[in-house]
Amino acid sequence: MYRVLFSAFLAFALISPVSAETRQRIDKAADLPRFTYKLDDSVEQVVRDDAKFAKVAEQIRRDIDSVLGKYEITDKAAERGLRATLVQLDMLEGRDEAALAGIARVQALQEKPADKLLSGMSQRAIISSERKAGNRSSDAYRSEVGRSIAANLQPLAYDVIANDIKEAKARTEILGEGRVIGSLREYLQPTVDKNGALSSDLAPNLVAAKYVLTFALPLKQTLVDTYSTYLAAHKVDKPDIWAARAAELGAGRGYKPVVIGIWDSGVDTRLFGNNVVKDAGQAAVIAFDRFSNPATGELAPIPAALRDRIPDLKSKLKGFSDLQSNIDSPEASELKQYLSTLKPEQYKAAIEELRLAGNWMHGTHVAGIALSGNPYAKVVVGRIEFDWHLLPDPCPSKELAERAARSSQAYVDFFRKNAVRVVNMSWGGSVKGEEQGLELCNIGKTPDERKALAREYFDIEKNALAKAFASAPEILFVTSAGNSNSDASFDESIPSNIALPNLVTVGAVDKAGDEASFTSYGPTVVVHANGYQVDSVIPGGEKLAESGTSMAAPQLTNLAAKILAINPKLTPPEVIAIIRDTADKTSDGRRTLINPKKALAAAEAKQAAQAKAS
Repeated sequence: MYRVLFSAFLAFALISPVSAETRQRIDKAADLPRFTYKLDDSVEQVVRDDAKFAKVAEQIRRDIDSVLGKYEITDKAAERGLRATLVQLDMLEGRDEAALAGIARVQALQEKPADKLLSGMSQRAIISSERKAGNRSSDAYRSEVGRSIAANLQPLAYDVIANDIKEAKARTEILGEGRVIGSLREYLQPTVDKNGALSSDLAPNLVAAKYVLTFALPLKQTLVDTYSTYLAAHKVDKPDIWAARAAELGAGRGYKPVVIGIWDSGVDTRLFGNNVVKDAGQAAVIAFDRFSNPATGELAPIPAALRDRIPDLKSKLKGFSDLQSNIDSPEASELKQYLSTLKPEQYKAAIEELRLAGNWMHGTHVAGIALSGNPYAKVVVGRIEFDWHLLPDPCPSKELAERAARSSQAYVDFFRKNAVRVVNMSWGGSVKGEEQGLELCNIGKTPDERKALAREYFDIEKNALAKAFASAPEILFVTSAGNSNSDASFDESIPSNIALPNLVTVGAVDKAGDEASFTSYGPTVVVHANGYQVDSVIPGGEKLAESGTSMAAPQLTNLAAKILAINPKLTPPEVIAIIRDTADKTSDGRRTLINPKKALAAAEAKQAAQAKAS
């Protein structure tokens, strides 16, 4: 399976009426209809040439309209995605009234408070400003766009939209034509070269690219200036709810050691001293490479050509972190310059290097969160090598799925052997991700064949994971919900959509408890924890703030390990119950915020009651 890490860093017609009674219901992303678009020209030519683009756009519009007309899509995020593409097409074709109607429909489908307030704001400003100025090339137009956005932001609650505006500013600052064209050439073109077409999963990227080149890039400085002015006028830090909830375990209090498994990209165990389980004098590690073959080493190897560039790559990671926090650091300035001026031919190498660096540091960052404030915790390492390439390497296959399935059981057997009580898994995959990997590798002659193959490979891995978890009922497995801002169950994300009594899925909020823009959700998401700009360590010992459900999951792992240090007799379902029962449900019903202080007090009380009863 094409697994990905869940840190936010790694990261743009009329139809015949159909009555509600006859619309077919779609409950899973994998059940959405598939379409194919034959391209006789390069993807760059299609995007740059209006006439060539129009031919493809007509087909994309026709198919999206047919899906929206014939099917009832139960997931709002999936419907939002389809309608957002229609809005971009309407704007590119100058269909202003249709675009405005589409923007309103997308906004009505938004579920998070900030999304409800901000959805379509810049698009409305573009349409109204062009009408007022008469064109999109004048200073008057650009000024009006900035004025319109600023006026619409002004009355909104800053604490609700602050993170989203910071993220919008960061995304805009690193925008550049070289990145857009590089993505077309290096990501989409190889697929067209292999099979002469793009699927309905990939074709919307053509629309997005043309939209960015037509509307977003010419407004880059206007948008950056507008967001910067707004943020400068609201230098109010959001309240930190977690400080009052924090609870550390003091040394020397007689609590029991607890072993934590970090099933991730590897851990620099030198940073954690005595909090590391040893095997023959070395850190206890099990590792498999990205081909799911046995490997060695607690950290993924850095290619020889990049080893001298590790300091530079760390600097770029800090730049991403600072941009997200709206910190004007030298690293942030350097990263903005680097990414926004990339030439298309530099795109592939640049993105792959950044992915590799992000993967390399990820597990150590997660481990630092999981071990914080708990001198009784010890760590063992289950290292996965995640693919960092722009195009899949290796490509999906049944053999790869079967090896990955065997490795899942090997990891869990290793954790059992080392008496692990809690395992953190800040990664995931989906059947649609598998299918997209097949298309990028030109495996499967038709969309239906790819769909069938993806389902076969995915189910092999999902069933193996579920079986492995179930084989260790004494271990609590903690997984992140995902960063797709969608329903993890609709997407069939794993492990987050697996339901077992010893598995818990965690969503992300920020330090004020507000829902993170990226966090996935759904019926399997039990609780939420801070996953926004969380400080921890990376290989070598440097501190870095990172965001993602990757950072929320180890907060719960940390809490579970503390509960088990206090009361080691508790079973995983009992630990989950304590965490859930002491958490605070928000008034909107969307978030269940963990409360470590209350949870540890409940664990102490349960321990005392058990001792008295015995």
